[in-house]
Amino acid sequence: QDQLVESGGGSVQAGTSLALSCTASKYAYCRAWFRQVPGKERERVAEIYSDSGATSYDDSVKGRFIISQDKAKTTLSLQMNSLKPEDTAMYYCAAGDFLGACSEPSKVAYWGQGSQVTVSS
Repeated sequence: QDQLVESGGGSVQAGTSLALSCTASKYAYCRAWFRQVPGKERERVAEIYSDSGATSYDDSVKGRFIISQDKAKTTLSLQMNSLKPEDTAMYYCAAGDFLGACSEPSKVAYWGQGSQVTVSS
């Protein structure tokens, strides 16, 4: 079982930056960040494939957020720049075991505990 422990998050002003980190206990085929606001479904923000390093972003964060992993492939990061109030959500790191597993919540194998990000205007 992959234990995912998140850190970071907090409350910031719009236009500023914030970073999230997620430490994993073992290798995963892919990793991702999702976010969720009350009353809405959890949505994928960005994902990365561990071996190739290939990344993919939701259109709403493309050009502002950067997903990355360390060389050991056990620490996942999300650098969030030019934050907007609509980025306010609970952010979750995720891990998957096969192609496509990090694109949809129903296919994710493991979840972090969640980190609140609040962006005020």
